[in-house]
Amino acid sequence: MDWIERVAEIRRWTRGGERAPHKPLLLLYVLGHFQRHGNRPIPFSAAEAELKKLLKEYGPPRDTSPGYPFHHLTSDGLWLVDTRHGPGSPGPELGRLRDSQASGRLHPDLARALAEEPGLLGRIARYILDANFAPSLHTDLCMLAGLDLERLETDGELRTPLAVRRDPGFRDRVLMAYEYCCAFCSYEGWLDGAAVGLDAAHVRWWAFDGPDELANGLCLCAIHHKLFDKGVLGLTTGRTIAVSAKFVGRSEASRNMVLALAGRPAREPQPGLATVDPDHIDWHGRQVFRTPARG
Repeated sequence: MDWIERVAEIRRWTRGGERAPHKPLLLLYVLGHFQRHGNRPIPFSAAEAELKKLLKEYGPPRDTSPGYPFHHLTSDGLWLVDTRHGPGSPGPELGRLRDSQASGRLHPDLARALAEEPGLLGRIARYILDANFAPSLHTDLCMLAGLDLERLETDGELRTPLAVRRDPGFRDRVLMAYEYCCAFCSYEGWLDGAAVGLDAAHVRWWAFDGPDELANGLCLCAIHHKLFDKGVLGLTTGRTIAVSAKFVGRSEASRNMVLALAGRPAREPQPGLATVDPDHIDWHGRQVFRTPARG
């Protein structure tokens, strides 16, 4: 059985193309639990707060309930839920999950495969990360989910078809277009003749059909790339920088590096080269940026 294909076939709630990584986030959390404790049942009472954190930080901008993935993942043949009354989930409502003392565990066939196949856990985790989240978020996301990413990365079997399809020239083209300067703060730095601390950020995430094209790229310093992928920073269709009103920064560094960017024009690429496509800006504004924006 190809478990990567099974994970890829997970059914997801959709509405107007909105990101819905609820089940993938639960799976990452469960894989982290399996890595540490095997297929020991996970009480909802223990998972609720952790899932809420994951959904708040890495889910869609709107609030979502941790009961949703805990219940609905059972329909995909990967996850089982039992209660004090017997097998079967009582539904996604938090009260029912709590009152019935619901607990979840991986399907025994998947748990057996994870125990018997070296590298399978890492391959599944890498697929979930690549298919659902921007690369700049992977390390922090795994830490919050309790996954030992360093152990996964040292496994020689982690390459997936997703990883192979990336365009290795994307970074060079984007950095060259923006003359090796962050489009938000104009940082530029070099070490031994190589640009350092600069990334080629996808505006529409590659995991959500964002192409490796200049019209979907921004040259950003490492900190502004992370803040852009977390929804602290955004881009308007007029290519000015948006700062989320939900961001709180009291230090002088936060004021200078983040709050002062609000309304500032983003750096344009060299004349004659493609600017960011408005459709990709709109996607980021709907799916990633934490509205409302500061005035």
